[in-house]
Amino acid sequence: MTGSFRIDLAAIAKDAMARYGFLADFPRALLQEVRILDAERLLSRRKARVKDLRGLLWSSIDNHDSQDLDQLEYCERGPRQEILVKVAIADVDIFVPKGSRADQHAAQNGNSVYTGITTFPMLPHALSEDISSLLPGADRLAIVIEFAVLKDGDIRQGRIYPALVSNKAKLVYEEVGAWIEGRGPAPKALGETPGLEAQVRLQDEAARRLESFRMAEGALGLETLETRAVTENGVVIRLVLPQESRAQQIIENFMIAANRTVMEFLSKAGFAVIQRVVRVPKNWAGIVELAMTLQERLPAEPDARALSKFLLKQKARDPLRFPDLSLAVVKLLGPGEYTMLEPGKPPLGHFGLAVMDYTHATAPNRRYVDVIIQRLLKAAIAGEECPYTRKELVEHAAWCTDRDKASKKVERFMQKVEAASLIHDRVGEIFSGIVTGASEKGTYVRLDDPPVEGRVVRGFERMRVGHKVRVKLVDLDPYKGHIDLVKVRA
Repeated sequence: MTGSFRIDLAAIAKDAMARYGFLADFPRALLQEVRILDAERLLSRRKARVKDLRGLLWSSIDNHDSQDLDQLEYCERGPRQEILVKVAIADVDIFVPKGSRADQHAAQNGNSVYTGITTFPMLPHALSEDISSLLPGADRLAIVIEFAVLKDGDIRQGRIYPALVSNKAKLVYEEVGAWIEGRGPAPKALGETPGLEAQVRLQDEAARRLESFRMAEGALGLETLETRAVTENGVVIRLVLPQESRAQQIIENFMIAANRTVMEFLSKAGFAVIQRVVRVPKNWAGIVELAMTLQERLPAEPDARALSKFLLKQKARDPLRFPDLSLAVVKLLGPGEYTMLEPGKPPLGHFGLAVMDYTHATAPNRRYVDVIIQRLLKAAIAGEECPYTRKELVEHAAWCTDRDKASKKVERFMQKVEAASLIHDRVGEIFSGIVTGASEKGTYVRLDDPPVEGRVVRGFERMRVGHKVRVKLVDLDPYKGHIDLVKVRA
């Protein structure tokens, strides 16, 4: 029976973590450090000295099972058709001081790793899913980032300051997205919390303004397909393809605007900072060639606006194949990275987002760079010296880039393992699918159902990305994530 194949997926995930240099377990001394942490004392010492914003209608939107909540959002209408936005980011630094055991462990791993079968959090659950999480029903310390969304979708950066907040509702991407788009009923929390429905609609209005402006500026509307394993008792029973909705776009657009506001704030304070960049693509010629296979012409020199228009046109023309085109473009663009930016120096920019001033500051429970940026913000707010030397920032930027790439390798490997375990008993069957990659490194096909990707080991000649094909599953190895296919006649 499909999905009944029993291998220890959790053990494979743990082995993959070690293979790529991650610490899969928390040391006993670290857990003891967290156990004796007096969170109430820390909160009481700070709460009288920060702005009390618990009365605002804060809410979060995240995955259904997420407990490590980093952000809350609140909007109100302002003058001249502006929408004033507040984003509250969990104060993680107060519970994870620089140099503590928790800090050292987080610095080593760099970020949480999500393998589907198991999540390896950057910080212990007692922190990331409890005292440093912005869960409903609790008073929490946060760093609040303000910005105004103008009528045309541009932003005007505002203040950043510490505050006391309280989450009024934990909302879920799928439910909010279906409701906003008219595909489903209103989430229960909207009816239970007076004013929340109007609040979320205002957030959606602000996000749509931001999205329209960014796309006009050349932000790339990429859409790659990443499967998520659904498991029962440690066994993969199916793979699902989460669909992006306007709920995700609310958070994405708010976080981009918040991170840009952070960059401006730290720049004005004269602080060195770690920036998140995607450089102007060196393989622009490859993107031009890819466009030519679709009878489209792009400029000879990198042009984000031209590429954005090309992608929008292709998505409208062929939505089925667009995720695979997106993936090809992502590979040609190259990976994101962290670099240290000296005060007063021009930032390198993020080609994919079409912004110059960008960092990562909005997920300190999940990414270590965000913890560093939070410490910079708190020092700047207090008028203190930068808590890091230039050398430390350079070293942290390089290491966090390495950990970011390594975590993606672990996650991709586990997606292959989970896919192979799902179809272990279907060797010899024929499937329809679409070519997702065709290069010297190999030719790959994603099956229509289930959405599993495998390598074509025979009959791959003349295959091109986007072609619909029929393939036969001839071999697989769940432990290594190998799935072998051969092309058959249609």
